[in-house]
Amino acid sequence: MFRSDRLLGYVAGLFAISCWSGFVLVSRMGGQGTLMPVDTVALRFMVGCTILLPLAYVYRPWFNLKGLALALTGGLGYCFFVYAGFQHTTAVHGAVLLPGLIPFLSALFAIILLAEKINVLRGIGLLLIGVGAGLMLTEPSAQASLFGDALIVMSVVCWALYTVLAKRWGISAWQATTTVAYGSLLLFLPIYFLGFESKLAAAPWEELLLQGFYQGFIAVIVAMVFYMVAVERIGPSNMGAMMAFVPVVSGLGAVIVLSEPLNAHGVLALCLTSLGALFAAGIISLRTPKIVLNGLGK
Repeated sequence: MFRSDRLLGYVAGLFAISCWSGFVLVSRMGGQGTLMPVDTVALRFMVGCTILLPLAYVYRPWFNLKGLALALTGGLGYCFFVYAGFQHTTAVHGAVLLPGLIPFLSALFAIILLAEKINVLRGIGLLLIGVGAGLMLTEPSAQASLFGDALIVMSVVCWALYTVLAKRWGISAWQATTTVAYGSLLLFLPIYFLGFESKLAAAPWEELLLQGFYQGFIAVIVAMVFYMVAVERIGPSNMGAMMAFVPVVSGLGAVIVLSEPLNAHGVLALCLTSLGALFAAGIISLRTPKIVLNGLGK
């Protein structure tokens, strides 16, 4: 039973990695399609809120100032910046900047807002992540612009702030999910239909199906389920270590699926970011020279 539980946890962790890596690829596809970022944001929360409706009765959203802050950071701010960013930069760049910088900026906000302290190895990990991100920002690419990279960084700022606020206020994962989804929907949908020219009707059905299904179902719900199962079975440390592979998986996926170029500059940035994420997750112990798998966390 013990081994089967851990095996289930690692399988769930692999699926979570696949979901988050796929998010980078699908979002880049969306950035090159018919839909504008505002259309994708609206589609994400319309689909997500429809599927989450049964859970909303159990994990009631926070309709207060804290809920507003969570919806503006983890919902609208994160989504708008990330979808707009992938109109102007590549999935390879996003693979480093998006999953790579989240632990870096989350730690920075935790120091500022939660007065958390960072040990030496975690500091080394965050430094490696910063160097990897800096390399990617300076990596020459005809398909990527500094403006697009900056938008991705802004999305990370929003997500990191959301993560720290959710921790500070002690909101559960599912309640945070429903709060962000329904809060974002209520805030954005009236503005979207009254202030923007919707392209949902003009988009090909294949694009609507892909973006609606992935952004509203896979990214919002399925990734969360697999992540929670993995954390329960193998612990937050081990799941955190597995998350270090998201930049590499999504970066290689961009090369294979989207035929994006990956030069030595990009490879070094991916490797440094993933290695830094391993350090930042607390996987390497000062007392042993080997990697100790004691459980994973995001």
